[in-house]
Amino acid sequence: MGANVSFPEQRFQVTHFRSRKPWTPQPEIYPFNVNSPRIVEIKNMNQWKSRLNALNDTNNLLVIEFTAKWCGPCKSLEPKLEELAAKYTDVEFVKIDVDVLMSVWMEYNLNTLPAIVFMKRGREVDRVVGVKVDEVERKLHKYTQSFF
Repeated sequence: MGANVSFPEQRFQVTHFRSRKPWTPQPEIYPFNVNSPRIVEIKNMNQWKSRLNALNDTNNLLVIEFTAKWCGPCKSLEPKLEELAAKYTDVEFVKIDVDVLMSVWMEYNLNTLPAIVFMKRGREVDRVVGVKVDEVERKLHKYTQSFF
């Protein structure tokens, strides 16, 4: 009656699974690499200030990604930013979790996630709010070509 066994004795028989490897828990799989070597995650205010001060006197472009672990659009933007970071190797990419460094987020007067801020020589030159990958790439191209 509904059981796929030949004999009633087989209904509650335990099959031996010793030939299989024992199950081990796997780390949670994300659609992107959380610890990307190309995008530096800023974890505290000292790290942020030192990174910002180091780039103040250079002509290098700094791209700041403001994100949060709970932000769905931020997660969808992450793999695309990693591709751009791999393409624009002369640009410094950093990621700031707004739940960790809320004061930095507030300093830039942002109120929407994800937000990308472009900086050169210590000052903001542009920003993109939302998941607008084409716009981010256009601005990356524009500011890596300019020499102000």
